[in-house]
Amino acid sequence: MNETEIKDLVSRQRRYFLTGETLPVESRLEALKKLKKCIQEHEQEINEALKADLGKSAFESHMCETGLVLSELSYMIKNTPSYAREQTVPTPLAQFSSRSYRKPSPYGVVLIMSPWNYPFLLSIDPLIDAIAAGNTAIVKPSAYSPNTSRVIEKILSQCFDRSYVAVVTGGRAENTCLLNEHFDYIFFTGSQHVGREVMEKASRYLTPVTLELGGKSPCIVEKSANLKLAARRIVFGKYLNCGQTCVAPDYIYCDREIKDELIRQIKKQIRKQYSASPLDNKNYGKIINEKHFSRILGLIDSQKVVHGGENNPDTLQIAPTVMDNVIFEDAVMQEEIFGPVLPVLTYDSLDEAIGKINSMAHPLALYIFTSDKSAAEKVTSRCSYGGGCVNDTIIHLATSEMGFGGFGESGMGAYHGKDGFDTFTHYKSIVNKKTWIDLPMRYQPYRKLNEKLLKKFLK
Repeated sequence: MNETEIKDLVSRQRRYFLTGETLPVESRLEALKKLKKCIQEHEQEINEALKADLGKSAFESHMCETGLVLSELSYMIKNTPSYAREQTVPTPLAQFSSRSYRKPSPYGVVLIMSPWNYPFLLSIDPLIDAIAAGNTAIVKPSAYSPNTSRVIEKILSQCFDRSYVAVVTGGRAENTCLLNEHFDYIFFTGSQHVGREVMEKASRYLTPVTLELGGKSPCIVEKSANLKLAARRIVFGKYLNCGQTCVAPDYIYCDREIKDELIRQIKKQIRKQYSASPLDNKNYGKIINEKHFSRILGLIDSQKVVHGGENNPDTLQIAPTVMDNVIFEDAVMQEEIFGPVLPVLTYDSLDEAIGKINSMAHPLALYIFTSDKSAAEKVTSRCSYGGGCVNDTIIHLATSEMGFGGFGESGMGAYHGKDGFDTFTHYKSIVNKKTWIDLPMRYQPYRKLNEKLLKKFLK
């Protein structure tokens, strides 16, 4: 789409929103139910698109994308009626007699910009929350996952008129045109670099934003941890989607005493989960494109590889790789890896680890493996991060009962479930004052008696 077409689309959505058609809860529920049914009917096409873009198996596609989307839809269909109700709050005596309440109201026309690593999930999940809140939406999926983008466009065009929900495909030119328009809310998932550009563009119209970014998410393994279980769960979380997960454990930060045994267990788990030849495993995916394939290979120091390292440029695959004796100054620690490479670093005390993590950019996720409750409490209380797990990885994002989002350099705002509804909702604070009584004390001329009464009311 060109600039004129995008401008016209935004105008059409604004006109539609101003008709009030998206406000009735019944209309929102009908839209969500229609979307759910359409996704279920097209799940095979979704699987094929994800296979083409990222090499995902049907099982992984349902577990990590389609299944989570359907779960969010079910949750919002169930809970939107209660979330959309006015919320009565206590009224101060000084405002007698009146009713005070918070009125949930949609922002209006929202823009949702999604990435390529979980292209279906991260496009449709925020859209569900936006629809539930009563907004219109323009979805801009990534150009790096074109097959999934086409399926998203097909599904949404079957479900909705473009004046309500529309898809804009394309690359940087379309992104720029969209960001030059006046939206009422922008929801962006992607890199920190582009996130800064989105925030800068949004500032032109003072448009509120949610930024879901990333960062180097640490995985602390304390000396009391169950190393066999820790290795199993770390390997799952790290190499899922070939490491192309924003909340994947970026690096292991473990007690020096247990490092060697932990690495031994991780190697064992890689062979167990992905076989001795991961590149021949039909359920092991691929890197999204040549650019990122080359970038990841550039982060691997062959002298420090203790497992994996094999790659196939024809299939854009890199085997699950472990690097030992890594230090924070190494190239692999200078940026988010976003690939199947796991550096292992060590500390001598938990306080040292906490201090080092807090000296770095706030990560999107943090994980700690420990059998010591006090160690878990210390880390979760003192470290600054978006969210995480104790004795597991990545599963904290797979629920509609908790918000998911970043903190500081890893983003701002949250979504999923009620938090998602709140993200796309402005709560109007309203006082409905009754007319049958009108206390005179606030009006001039001010009198001493009125001043005494006012002080009593406002205590």
